[in-house]
Amino acid sequence: MNEHAADRLSPVLRPVRAGNGFEEALQQILQIVRLGLVAQGERLPAERELAERLQISRVTLREVLKVLADQGLVESRRGRYGGTFVLARPATAGEDELRRRVAAVDVEDVLRFREVLEVGAAGLCAAHGLGDEEAGRLRAALAATHDAPLADYRRLDTMLHLTLAELSGSPTLAAQYAAVRATVNDLLDCIPLLVRNLEHSQQQHTALVEAVLDGDAEGAREVMREHCCGTAALLRGFLA
Repeated sequence: MNEHAADRLSPVLRPVRAGNGFEEALQQILQIVRLGLVAQGERLPAERELAERLQISRVTLREVLKVLADQGLVESRRGRYGGTFVLARPATAGEDELRRRVAAVDVEDVLRFREVLEVGAAGLCAAHGLGDEEAGRLRAALAATHDAPLADYRRLDTMLHLTLAELSGSPTLAAQYAAVRATVNDLLDCIPLLVRNLEHSQQQHTALVEAVLDGDAEGAREVMREHCCGTAALLRGFLA
């Protein structure tokens, strides 16, 4: 890719935040592909350049590129004229369904509302404190997500978040969260489950539960905010 072509990427490529490096890097490169900033058959910038512009390790970048390759969006070629090339992408039933669902909702509104509810619930749980039974419920919900089969992960992940919303002490918040989570899941069901992202989510889940049980309201809110931002980055990347 020449210098002029690389300039097209400037509005999208930017340093990612440390907390969600994988997800935000994936979001940005997906945007590049989905928006046609690198045309079909054209080569992405070299790994060194991408890693420098995103400020991530080349190991993380290669994990991102592998996800894109697994989804049939790019192809790595060896040799003197090798690199990572954008592939032609045929429309699929999954994409058609995704477009239908996206058209039916205001995605940005859903993601913002979800973040407000989740961050608020986490802060309330930590600030008010949980009794032994409530703490046990939260620990059990977290434990259920560990080593869950991929086919069952999203359901158990949802249950963990719903449990936190219920333990906030606000039935209205819990009801609103259940509704917005259903919409989020409709969108998530149209994008792939990524093992790297699930591992990262589990780390955040564990840190979140620890902060809540320690009564660290600010820490709980910050972990939840970062967690929501990671999911939002994936959705924005695939929905672009």
